[in-house]
Amino acid sequence: MSEDMKVIVFQIKDKEYAIPVDKVSGIEKLLYITRVPKALKFVKGVINLRGIITPIIDLRVRFDFEEVEYDESTRIIIVILDDMEVGLIVDSANDVLDIPVESIEPQPEVVGHLASEYISGVAKIEKRLLVLINLEKALSLEMTESMLREG
Repeated sequence: MSEDMKVIVFQIKDKEYAIPVDKVSGIEKLLYITRVPKALKFVKGVINLRGIITPIIDLRVRFDFEEVEYDESTRIIIVILDDMEVGLIVDSANDVLDIPVESIEPQPEVVGHLASEYISGVAKIEKRLLVLINLEKALSLEMTESMLREG
């Protein structure tokens, strides 16, 4: 029996990315984001989500893609990392999938120009190619703590 990994699939630009469901506490429509002075470029600010002040990161900017206007399909995926909630702005959140673990391959040397350090692997599901994000690296804890201290 093969083991499955349940992931949330989201889109940035024309690619689909995935993060494990067990790291996600919710998906929100775009909320009012309070800017934080002197924050890093990809830190859009903070939101008050059910009484918890949650830093918000624009993954497009974090991955060095061009910024776009947010629209109706823009979502904030709330992830929990080391007991801290962080919101990730993505173009859209598509669906929840079960990926057979054996279908996950190590990331190729070059995946577009996305820093390979942020990628834990790629999965081919039917005709789709999902890029699995390594949240720990993409949102390194030092970075997350320092972005809150800056404010």
